[in-house]
Amino acid sequence: MTDMTLDLGPQTRVVARLAEAVTDEQLSAPTPCPEMAVRNLLGHLLGLSVAFRDAGRKDLGATTDTSPEAVEPDIGPGWREELPKVLDELSEVWRDPEAWTGMTRAGGIDLPGAVAAAVAVDELVIHAWDLARATGQEYAPTPPRCRRRTTSSSPPSTTPLEAASSAPWCRSPPVRHCWTGRSG
Repeated sequence: MTDMTLDLGPQTRVVARLAEAVTDEQLSAPTPCPEMAVRNLLGHLLGLSVAFRDAGRKDLGATTDTSPEAVEPDIGPGWREELPKVLDELSEVWRDPEAWTGMTRAGGIDLPGAVAAAVAVDELVIHAWDLARATGQEYAPTPPRCRRRTTSSSPPSTTPLEAASSAPWCRSPPVRHCWTGRSG
């Protein structure tokens, strides 16, 4: 069987490049997301990258069980080294065909691996735009590259990309959303 997977690497590199250009003075600047400063947006990017990395590894626990609304994200003193490292790990884990199989969890929600990858790409694209706008940087998202992989098992009824595109949120028009860290 042949089916498709996404290479998250191009978009994770875009996010890392944008984050690298953020100055200390910009950390307190507002973002397109109400009530979020750049530092909170970077904290959210770091947290979601860890969560989706662990979801791809099927390493379920605190990082995959916690809803993004449960904590207000922030960055620590080592964020400039930590974020690019975690982004690299995120893209690497989704190169493994096993990440795309079976069920996993992110944000406290159980979902198929292929859908988790699609959500991760969506989050990276949206929040890279937020970061670029907040810091005055140019932004052109890099579409994830599709890669074919072949296995000897019988073909599924849908490919991972078809499964991801049939998720409920993919059937409605795109809606601009911002994570605020606050419920209600």
